[in-house]
Amino acid sequence: MTLKGRHWVMLWLLLFLFVATVVQLRQTASIRMARRVAALRQERANLEARQADLERRIREASSRPVLGHKALVDLNLHFPKDSEQAPLPLSPLPGDR
Repeated sequence: MTLKGRHWVMLWLLLFLFVATVVQLRQTASIRMARRVAALRQERANLEARQADLERRIREASSRPVLGHKALVDLNLHFPKDSEQAPLPLSPLPGDR
């Protein structure tokens, strides 16, 4: 049995429909992937901003003025006067001669 003209047309139309469907599915998947990448980039930017804010707050909280004030108020300590400071001599480490 040989294929007649209308059968060839039907075969080419089915092949075109299949290829068009595959192309459409790939484009849909790529659009979905692009949206996901954009969302992840936005989330990363937000997390980096939060990290920078937390690092700034840590630096502020561990600064000498803040810790000194907390020591004065909360622990009832004071900054040493010159007469209260004692220099500690450093002995050489073994092998440092």
